[in-house]
Amino acid sequence: MTLILWLLLVYIGARLLPDLPFGITGVVAGGLVLVAAAWLIPYGFRHRRATVAGREKGLMWTGLVALGAFSSLFVLTALRDVGLVVALALGAALPVAIDSYVTWSAVAVPVLTALLTLVGYVNARRVAKVRTVDVPIASLPPSLSGFTIAQITDVHIGPTIARDDVEAIVDVVNGLDADLVAITGDLVDGSVPQLARHTAPLARIAARHGTYFVTGNHEYYSGVHPWIGELRRLGVNVLLNEHVVLDHGGAPIVVAGVTDPSAHHFDPSHRSDPARAIAGAPASAVKLLLAHQPRSAMAAAKAGFDLQLSGHTHGGQFLPWTFFVRFQQPFTAGLARLGSLWVYTSRGTGYWGPPKRLGAPSEITRLRLVPA
Repeated sequence: MTLILWLLLVYIGARLLPDLPFGITGVVAGGLVLVAAAWLIPYGFRHRRATVAGREKGLMWTGLVALGAFSSLFVLTALRDVGLVVALALGAALPVAIDSYVTWSAVAVPVLTALLTLVGYVNARRVAKVRTVDVPIASLPPSLSGFTIAQITDVHIGPTIARDDVEAIVDVVNGLDADLVAITGDLVDGSVPQLARHTAPLARIAARHGTYFVTGNHEYYSGVHPWIGELRRLGVNVLLNEHVVLDHGGAPIVVAGVTDPSAHHFDPSHRSDPARAIAGAPASAVKLLLAHQPRSAMAAAKAGFDLQLSGHTHGGQFLPWTFFVRFQQPFTAGLARLGSLWVYTSRGTGYWGPPKRLGAPSEITRLRLVPA
């Protein structure tokens, strides 16, 4: 992986630095920046733990920010080269215009990279805004009309998202006065000993019918069984291919949860199974499924669920990856329909890796059931 990073940085340097209008000084300075990035980016990933402090923590942050900047720098450099090919093809009779393009575009790439990195950082680090979505349900009992679910997902508490961030999220969720809170996986990036202090505010979440959690792939990377125990200690209901039946104003609503589709690679008993999760549920009840990955929707539709809440995709998190995430999941963001099943895919409440969001804003989702 480090070799690939070096090769891409060499490509960026070879394509940009000679065309900058700053002479040898600009080439040397730019080269030193790229060499520093080649060291900082792997360092940031190797040390992305909540326990790091001081100089090590500062270098970790710098490395993760540099990773986000590198992504934009590489994409913009490649787009510049595409533009240069087009300019050469169309402008053989306009050599002055081509020379001008070469120079100003070489300057524009790092300037635009810095701007995108700054805007992306601000977007990622702010508290996620509330997004309200109405979900029309056929034959919805009158007492369930307006039933409200607050969804948070993909918080990724860990290297750069800590206790203060979680406190702010909990305050927003509690302000929604939801009937139920759903946490659809990838809550943590680290072990219980590392992160227990940072997840503690989750115990303050208040909802009429409680808080429900399903595992994401990152829970399995982080030690799923200790986290199941810790979340239950905090008062969070963990659903492992199972359901509960809630009574809301005399009408039943089934809340089911499945494990992540990758779970069986870590624990064979955790194989994701929407049909098992709904087994024995009252047939006439409204049926809600919490499933970390949208790809669970095909099995959920067959099992007879009315609504699935998912995350995982981050909506691509930042450009241009927002355009590619759709090749990995059937749904990437927002409300979609699969047969008689509604699927809502959140863009996520936090972020993973680089603190950067562009074109895919974070969200705390307020979903309301309404009559179809």
